[in-house]
Amino acid sequence: MAFFAFVLIFFIPLQKNVSHMNSTLTPEGYFKSKELVIKKQYDALYDFFENKKSAEEVADKFGYKLNSFYSLIRDFRKHLKEDNDKDFFFKSVVPGRKPNKNEDFKEFVINLRKKNYSVEEIVSFAHAKSYQTSYWSVLKLLYTEGFARLSRRSKIEKKQLEAPEPMTAPVAEKLEFKPENFSSSNTGLFAFLPIIHKYGIDKLIDSSLYPSTKTIGKMSSILCFLALKLSGIKRYSHDDMWCMDRGMGLFAGLSVLPKTAWFSSYSSRVDSQMNVSFLRELHKLWSQNGLLSDTVNLDFTTIPYWGDGSHLENNWSGKRGRALSSMLAVFGQDPDSGIIDYANCDVMHKNESDVVLEYLDFYRTAPEGDRTLKYLIFDSKFTNYQNLAKLDDDKIKFITIRRRGGKMLEEFEKITNWKTVRVEASGLKKRALKVSEKNITLPGYKDGKTQELKTIRQIIITGHGKEKPAVLLTNDFDLSVEAIVRKYSRRWLVEKGISEQINFFHLNRVSSSMVIKVDFDMVMTILAHNLYRLLAMEFDRYKHLSDEQIYMKFIANSGTIDIQSDSVQIGLKKKRELPQLLEFLKKSNEVKYSWLDEKNIQFNATASS
Repeated sequence: MAFFAFVLIFFIPLQKNVSHMNSTLTPEGYFKSKELVIKKQYDALYDFFENKKSAEEVADKFGYKLNSFYSLIRDFRKHLKEDNDKDFFFKSVVPGRKPNKNEDFKEFVINLRKKNYSVEEIVSFAHAKSYQTSYWSVLKLLYTEGFARLSRRSKIEKKQLEAPEPMTAPVAEKLEFKPENFSSSNTGLFAFLPIIHKYGIDKLIDSSLYPSTKTIGKMSSILCFLALKLSGIKRYSHDDMWCMDRGMGLFAGLSVLPKTAWFSSYSSRVDSQMNVSFLRELHKLWSQNGLLSDTVNLDFTTIPYWGDGSHLENNWSGKRGRALSSMLAVFGQDPDSGIIDYANCDVMHKNESDVVLEYLDFYRTAPEGDRTLKYLIFDSKFTNYQNLAKLDDDKIKFITIRRRGGKMLEEFEKITNWKTVRVEASGLKKRALKVSEKNITLPGYKDGKTQELKTIRQIIITGHGKEKPAVLLTNDFDLSVEAIVRKYSRRWLVEKGISEQINFFHLNRVSSSMVIKVDFDMVMTILAHNLYRLLAMEFDRYKHLSDEQIYMKFIANSGTIDIQSDSVQIGLKKKRELPQLLEFLKKSNEVKYSWLDEKNIQFNATASS
């Protein structure tokens, strides 16, 4: 203790002496000097132990009192006897960043690694908690604590990561855009901002009827939902881990994304009129940009509710293989672009057959008088024969499947005039099918003015890989059989789109039995899906890929974010498809985003992967 007290007493003078000597002494004079306290101690003990001088001589030579020199000898011997790792005189300097001594930070990192989070994810969460750290600091801490390298995680494992407890998420607020830099596990999300600007979706959101909050504006509010949808996060799980990624917050112009309660509260303020109005404006946008053809595929899907759904109707769920309490939703998708143009989850059994007419009204009121639509394609249970007649009266062509009964199958066995046709299949292949067609009448399929039965074209198809023949009904008597079959076969695109909504966007994970809240969630899902389709159109070789495949190839990327005075620098980590993505993104380097403090975004590749 005497030694440490001795060092503390002379610490301040030592610093002054060092400063003074550095400016006045020569190298030779430094070694002759006796002003440095620790150096004087070293020289005195060297003379005593190595040169065998007496204590009186050494004390007199170096200006010590004899008792003080004896105390120095005692402390030195005690230090050596205890086998201390630290040298008595010289301090060992370890190069590199000094370890973070904050025990809370250490516990924070260890807690996250126990939940199988990667170093990059831990760093981005740490920045959200205002910890100043880096990739290598966290890696070294984990290595010191005995954690092995994290094994490769599957996509399912990543989506099932649990939030560590306790985990207090920061509060979402409007970002001040002060110069700073941080890490993010979702830097790929920013690739959608040029798409949002290019098609004017940001202006459409600003002019929409959707509400804002006291702390979060309208644009940021919608982008909060989009950030979760575009990254495939299960928004309805009970953790707030997305709040720990500052990159996702910046996407919406915020410090971080809000907590779960905010999303639920915001959805409660949205009414059906807001959703319909927004879909109509989107429809105008798609139409003006030539993204809608003359054909629309329509289909139903079931959105289950796992709570007390006594007020909901039972609908058949193909994914679950049974009927369950749920909401019945309808989708309308363009077969060429893959854009989902329409959706409604307020479908009940009593008005199920009239959905096709409701869609026609929607199409023609946004924009008003639009007569581009010529074809509607749907399956056998979508509507009834009476509504088919109304479509025909309205000069709308349709193709649908007819339900097959036992008597119909017996009649098909008697057919002899089969015709072989070759229909285009996937790629450049063609498939040989046997078809037979004739004009028939159906009960309820009547002329709206005369009430007389009208004829309809029936096409029977075999050789398509099914045991029973398929029966197509259409009011198009001019199109060839091959074209009719090919046109209907593309209806699977809407089923594929619905499947993506369920699997990637988690459409069947609803948090409320309120139809309006689910309807709003579905609108956000549609917008996210369409953004993926628009992004895929920028890469000719990837147009056919699903939303999840586009996400894995281009969007699932981490990196660094550097907010500067006039721009935001996004550093994307190396990936196989990154050069193609950067080629597209750099075309928008000068675009300024209103919700990002009028800054532009500069996209670059980092040196790491």
